Amino acid sequence: MSTTGAQLLVTLLESHDVRLVAGIPGGTVLPIYDALARSTRIRHVLVRHEQAAGFLAQGYARATGRVGVCLASSGPGATNLLTAVADAMRDSIPLVAITGQVPRALIGTDAFQEVDTRALARVVTKFSAMVEGVDDLADIVATAFHEALSGRPGPVWIDIPKDVQTEIVSCGRERPRPLRAAARAVPADAALRQAADAISGAKRPVLYLGGGLIHAEAAAQARALAESQDAPSVMTLMALGTLPKGHPLSLGMLGMHGSHACHAALRETDLLIALGARFDDRATGRLDAFCPHAKVIHVDVDARELGKLRAPDIALKGDLGDVLTALVPMLTPCQRPAWRARIAALRASYAEIDDKAEPRKVMARIASAAPAEALIVSDVGQHQMWVAQHYPLPGPRRWLTSGGLGTMGFGLPAAIGAALARPRAPVICFTGDGGLLMNIQELATVAELDANVKIIVLDNQSLGLVVQQQALFYQSPGFCSRFEQAADYVMIARGFGLPAFDLGRDREEPGFWQEILTTPGPSLVRVPIDAREQALPIVPPGAAHWEAIGG
Repeated sequence: MSTTGAQLLVTLLESHDVRLVAGIPGGTVLPIYDALARSTRIRHVLVRHEQAAGFLAQGYARATGRVGVCLASSGPGATNLLTAVADAMRDSIPLVAITGQVPRALIGTDAFQEVDTRALARVVTKFSAMVEGVDDLADIVATAFHEALSGRPGPVWIDIPKDVQTEIVSCGRERPRPLRAAARAVPADAALRQAADAISGAKRPVLYLGGGLIHAEAAAQARALAESQDAPSVMTLMALGTLPKGHPLSLGMLGMHGSHACHAALRETDLLIALGARFDDRATGRLDAFCPHAKVIHVDVDARELGKLRAPDIALKGDLGDVLTALVPMLTPCQRPAWRARIAALRASYAEIDDKAEPRKVMARIASAAPAEALIVSDVGQHQMWVAQHYPLPGPRRWLTSGGLGTMGFGLPAAIGAALARPRAPVICFTGDGGLLMNIQELATVAELDANVKIIVLDNQSLGLVVQQQALFYQSPGFCSRFEQAADYVMIARGFGLPAFDLGRDREEPGFWQEILTTPGPSLVRVPIDAREQALPIVPPGAAHWEAIGG
């Protein structure tokens, strides 16, 4: 008995328990689509742009921890997918991108819709390969899924020429050569003991929590460490929700838009315990001024991150869950009343007083009405920082945003993917007008799927964060960053078949948000925001944390 390469690919995807594929058909992937049409186990979601296919698959992966899968044709299909794959690479999201390619005999001839996809993919993936013969397909697919999830997760890319998809292969090749699972590295007991002694001896420890905790499913262990050692914790944008906003040890987000109290604590700490964090510039500000009095313990699954930007005093390579499971029992629970009192004093002295800021009030009203199981998705811009600063984010895998690459257009398609992953939970998608315009065509997708996505458009008719930085740091505020032609997002959404509401025209009646957030299905709400509103505090480019302005 025999099968085609395309049919074999679908069988292999099913064997890896793939349940959802997002994509758009095109000439070089039509054999794959023909095979997908016969699958009873894989659901295909037709998006309106290939970039959105990548972000939808990311939303699914971020919400579940499973591998997201996206599919595109060759040439422009592949290049449109590239941004979403690069975004997944920066945020360590497991993603399998599959593209068609022109037939093997045409490769290198500048054939119609030919591009060297493998070369493009190499710099934004953990693993990329072109399938040069159908007999190689099973092994390449197995390697791709293994790489996507092993160690530090990330995206992989498989490029399949069209004639490989139609090539006949004998059944049985769906069984790849067994892959040897890499042994999970666990730090030596001596290194763990050294870390435990450093923590026990610290007077002013701070936990620096990064997105790696989410990927390792180790947020609970990090919280146990914080509570055991009475250690205040700061979080990167990607780790928000690891400790709830109201937790007495949570200092919230550090970095360019972090709080003054958070940064003051970092300036005074004598031991920084970095868990799955990268010491990137957006988080640390001027690196030579970051935690100037602190020894550093750095734990990460990726050895390349240890010492890449700041040399740790103690480096522990390993899965965060494994390391914390071994480390926490070595520590005697202790209280640090003097440090706790100092943190309380810092909070009081830097208390936020701008309670009249409209974005903060909007966040409060929405949060008070949101169901407990809601997922929060954000696009990129001022609204992203307002959510990060003010919304009580609910926990791991329920806060989805583009961090390392900061890609506008992420929000809506990622929210659709999250809604497909968690169909019983409402997905609240905060976006700015600029971010929404990047992938606004996906309103058709959310309407077609009847996905439970609530789109909150904070509309200031501008690229708000660009306008803000131009006003603060340049002499050209508003140059090429304000939209002279306003768009009617409510009319556009209704044109796609979505219920839509405009709080600039209609009064926000009591119970409005509760009804929006609890009614099944998609909807859009436009919330006008004064263009003079700013996301503050902000650390100027190249400055130290304590040089933050505003707030």
